Amino acid sequence: MSTDARPTLAQALQQAARDGLPRIDAQLLLLHAIGKDDADRAWLLAHDDQQLTTEQLTHWQQLVQRRLAGEPVAYLRGFHAFYGLQLAVDARVLDPRPDTETLVDWALELLPGLPPQSLLADLGTGSGAIACALATHAPQAQVYACDASADALQVAQLNAQALQLPIRFAHGSWLQAFGDMRFHLIASNPPYIRNDDPHLAALTHEPLQALTSGIDGLDDIRQIIAQAPQHLHDGGWLLLEHGYDQSDAVQQLLRAQGFVQVQSQLDLSGVARCTGGQWTGAI
Repeated sequence: MSTDARPTLAQALQQAARDGLPRIDAQLLLLHAIGKDDADRAWLLAHDDQQLTTEQLTHWQQLVQRRLAGEPVAYLRGFHAFYGLQLAVDARVLDPRPDTETLVDWALELLPGLPPQSLLADLGTGSGAIACALATHAPQAQVYACDASADALQVAQLNAQALQLPIRFAHGSWLQAFGDMRFHLIASNPPYIRNDDPHLAALTHEPLQALTSGIDGLDDIRQIIAQAPQHLHDGGWLLLEHGYDQSDAVQQLLRAQGFVQVQSQLDLSGVARCTGGQWTGAI
């Protein structure tokens, strides 16, 4: 390909915009195609007259087409930033969402009121995002994580190893994965999308079993709430992420099970995204 036929960085971004690619997606993918980090977005603007090499152009065009087909940016780059950590992600796990950081914030806020070296559990860990964030910011705690998907556990274990975090992993469904263990805090971002939700059409590249949960999206949350009392120490907390319109229903489920101090936390958009409660009963 002649030099004149190769676009500049600015021209590549302009073409991506005409194709319908959001600017932030285009910038991140272009940086990836030319071997730059996310922090180099300013560099991208300052050097927008630089031409792509033939190899970079081919890679860039492939990335754009895959993104336009709905593949998440994180899968295309092979990693995603979550709570200040760089996590490997691929089609075996969900692409971690920023809203899930609300769940981590809440868990870390509760830790000072729990015993030293508390036992924490992340249910349905996926990429290990929640577990890795907790283990990083609460090194005194003992962090456990489980997933029903062996493929997802492989990704989570690789992330924990890369970050040198001593997380203990278990393969299994929700709290059944841990036998008769009890924890001081249980956190989970379980599937919570209704089986017939029209938004699923835009999520075809992500694992369906990590997204949907029955006709009202609450099947897995019901299971976790039902199992939690047998796995929480007295005074322990259960924290759950859920859909934008499910906080009232989750609060009702927690209260019906006997949890106290039931409350919800707002995400970055001001939506009640996480709900939890404290267990004070003895079983």
